[in-house]
Amino acid sequence: MKKAVFLFLLSFSFLTKAQQFSVTFSEKLSKTALDGRLMLFIADNNKREPRKQISDDSDSQLMFGINVDNWKPNQVQIIDSKAFGYPIASIKQIPDGVYFAQVLLHKYETFHRADGHTLKLPMDRGEGQQFNEAPGNIYSVPVKITIKKASNQSIKLQIDQEIPAIPAPKDTKYIKHIKMKSELLSKFWGRDIYLGANILIPEGFDTHPEARYPLAISHGHFPADFDGFSENPPPADIKTDDYSARFKIYGYNKIVKEEAYNFYKQWTSKDFPRMLIIEIQHANQFYDDSYAVNSANIGPYGDAITYELIPYIEKQFRGIGQGWARFLYGGSTGGWESLAAQIFYPDEYNGCFAACPDPISFEAYTSIDLYKFSNAYYYDSPWKKTAIPGKRDYLGTVKCTVEDMNRHELAIGDKTRSGGQWDIWEAVYSPVGADGYPQRIFDKTTGVIDKKVAEYWKEHFDLLHILKRDWATLGAKLQGKIHIYCGDMDNYYLNNAVYLMEDFLKNTKNPSYNGEVTYGDRAEHCWNGDPNQPNYISRLRYNTMYIPKILKRIEQSAPQGADLTSWKY
Repeated sequence: MKKAVFLFLLSFSFLTKAQQFSVTFSEKLSKTALDGRLMLFIADNNKREPRKQISDDSDSQLMFGINVDNWKPNQVQIIDSKAFGYPIASIKQIPDGVYFAQVLLHKYETFHRADGHTLKLPMDRGEGQQFNEAPGNIYSVPVKITIKKASNQSIKLQIDQEIPAIPAPKDTKYIKHIKMKSELLSKFWGRDIYLGANILIPEGFDTHPEARYPLAISHGHFPADFDGFSENPPPADIKTDDYSARFKIYGYNKIVKEEAYNFYKQWTSKDFPRMLIIEIQHANQFYDDSYAVNSANIGPYGDAITYELIPYIEKQFRGIGQGWARFLYGGSTGGWESLAAQIFYPDEYNGCFAACPDPISFEAYTSIDLYKFSNAYYYDSPWKKTAIPGKRDYLGTVKCTVEDMNRHELAIGDKTRSGGQWDIWEAVYSPVGADGYPQRIFDKTTGVIDKKVAEYWKEHFDLLHILKRDWATLGAKLQGKIHIYCGDMDNYYLNNAVYLMEDFLKNTKNPSYNGEVTYGDRAEHCWNGDPNQPNYISRLRYNTMYIPKILKRIEQSAPQGADLTSWKY
């Protein structure tokens, strides 16, 4: 009888023991223990490395993540059914078959912040918070595996590769690069923190030392170098067989290079306005940029950019250095930053041109109303469970849901550490939690919205609410400065918040906002306000689209005695 029970238990253990992956790293990569997020990637093809086949869309391959602390060389880490997975929840759901597997450790560092909290976060290393490209992260070579659930196997994976450092960009005649230590941010983070910028200087900069220039700040995601500007045309033999699924055209790489060369020709032409254009590098521990505002979790980036970095650049590159001669523009994240910086620092800038901005009202937080909805993943209903869409194409076809996008981020990192879009909104807008990490606006696993956090967001970062609340004092400072452009089929539903903003702005009185809100018919994300060009062209022309508008604004609004001549040559 006892023997029969023993055999039964043995058989049951064999059938139910979770399948697992055992992972080690070589001491050649690090002799000291490491912290971070250990991620397993599994793909059903070898077209690319598995770590580069993860996305929000339906063609995403599989990933699973766990936190590791004090992980020593040659010490085994186990990834099993408890690891959080995307797009499926657990490795035990993977069907039997042949796959390609890879692991990567996204390294965390320890920060002792000025508010007394100690956090473990990934430091940006020049790549703009891209975990699968971050220098110093360690990973394994993809290997072919066979998964057989009934075999109760443990698959061994060895990390023996390290992502190399990224070479610093080199200065050219027109493009310069600067880096400066921010005293404000260094104090907040308890270690040296730097801001950088790529600077496009005008034709004639060296031959006109008397000139002082207006400043155009092009906001957007982390720029490794100044983008969209090339002194050379594309090679005559450049291939044009590359296909852009987004725009449904071939040869888009050639188009991009042609547009960059065309911008160079305009920039150096006789009649193009002479200004400085800068792209700011403010990647941080949570994302590829800071959103250019002061944040309880990320630090005083708004003040650091406005009062430290910009004066530093203007002094070094002969900027005029006054608010009437500073302007902001950008798309998506850069669109939100441009509008936010204009609102929060109304006297320091003389106009913003915000294209397809991230949600400028949390009544339309993409497709979610944070104030009325109880859940960010499903519409409120007594009986139905209808998923809230997260991404669409210009015909309205849903590509993924809000839940999909957030489960993706949660697999990359918990505690708002994914470096993803939803997590950076949370990191910027939320109050600090008891553990030192950002408070969740909604539960990442259930979607339940935290109304107290939503109220904090409203009062501190809901741009529409702030304008409504403070128009009596802000209106006069912002008159003529707000210009917003958005496609009416924005992929991320960003036009919904723009509609709400337009409804308010067009009814403003004492004073009227005297600006512009324009929509592109059936235009997707990154439409910048040009009704005469398709989106795949207009998105490449932010500089040439907005610099003439800036010049017009200067002519209309420059104060008496302003320098309107030294830079016009």
